[in-house]
Amino acid sequence: MKRYEQNRIYISTEAQARIREFRVLIVGMGMGSSIAETMLRMGFERITLVDTAIVEAQLLSYENFTMIDVGIPKVEALRTRLLSINPDATIVVHAEKLCEEGISMLVHKNDVIINCLPLSDEFTLVWDSIATEQGLYVLHPCNIGFAVAVMVIKPGGTSLTNVCSVREMRSLGDLTAVKYITDYFNYWVRPKLWIEQAMAKCRKEKAPRILPQMSLAATYAAGICTSVVYRIVQGEYVKSFPKFYYYSECDDLD
Repeated sequence: MKRYEQNRIYISTEAQARIREFRVLIVGMGMGSSIAETMLRMGFERITLVDTAIVEAQLLSYENFTMIDVGIPKVEALRTRLLSINPDATIVVHAEKLCEEGISMLVHKNDVIINCLPLSDEFTLVWDSIATEQGLYVLHPCNIGFAVAVMVIKPGGTSLTNVCSVREMRSLGDLTAVKYITDYFNYWVRPKLWIEQAMAKCRKEKAPRILPQMSLAATYAAGICTSVVYRIVQGEYVKSFPKFYYYSECDDLD
C-alpha cells in the first residue's frame, strides 16, 4: 500500500515528491510536537526538531507525548514517535542550547521555520531575524485555548517588532500577540470577548506571560501550519503578517 494514497485527489504525485524533500525546521516542542506529526503524516519527511526541555507529565494535556516519555528530552521522544510512523523519514534533533552561529548554520540547512517558542524567550526573534535574512518564511502559531492564530513572517516583510516592542514581548510574552489579535478584531467590529476575558484572568496569575495551552488549539495549529507550508512548497499565495490565520469553533456557531 502506498503511504500517501489518501492524499491522491488533493495532492499531485509531483507535489507529493516536492513535499517529501522540503526541509522543515520546528523550534519548540510544545505545539511543535503536534505540528511535526501532522506534517509527517502529510508527507514531509525531512524534519529537524529543536528543544532543550524534557517531557513533563503536567504538560501532556496538550503536548504530543505519553507517560512513557516523561523525563526524556522532548526531541528524542518525538523522534522515536515520528520514526514509528514513518521509519523512512529523516528526523534530525537538537536538544542543546544553540548560539546565534549555531542557529544560522541550522537555518541554512532548511527551507522553512515553524517557531513555537514563547515570545518572551530571548531567542524567539533571533530565529526570526536569521531565517528571514536567509530568505525563509517563519510561522508563529499562537495557542489561545479554544482558538488558534498563525502569523507568517515572510522574507522582507513585516516583523513582529513592527507592531510591538521587544520590551513588551519580553515582559508580556504571548499575551502581546493575543492582544494584537483582539485589537485587530475590535477594529473590524468583530470582538472576541471570550479571549479578552481569558486574558484578564491570565493577567491576575503570578506569571501572566502566556495563556494556558490546550490540545484543541494545538491540533488546529498543526493543520493550519501544515497547510500553509504546503502552499509555500507550491509557490502559492500565503497570507503574511500583519495579517494572520485564525480559527475557532467559538466563532462558527451559525
